[in-house]
Amino acid sequence: MFVVLLSYTCDISKVEQHLAAHVAYLEQQYAAGVFLASGRKVPRTGGVILAQADSREQLLQILAQDPFQQQQLADYEVIEFIPSKTAAALAFLQQ
Repeated sequence: MFVVLLSYTCDISKVEQHLAAHVAYLEQQYAAGVFLASGRKVPRTGGVILAQADSREQLLQILAQDPFQQQQLADYEVIEFIPSKTAAALAFLQQ
């Protein structure tokens, strides 16, 4: 399980120019079962993605397809963790 923290490296107006492509990318990754949750940081300085992948390397390859990364609009921090306790509704995340 991974938490991906995106931090914008440019003005939000430039992010907005690529938002539709980023959302289409997110939808592809949800359909592939890689992304479980995502959203904007508050305040809007970036975003957060909860992802599952076979390895960090696989996830990094997937993240390289994000238009925000391709356009160098954000820095990415990838945090791997093993969920050992969850709410009942999220028990499927436990390993």
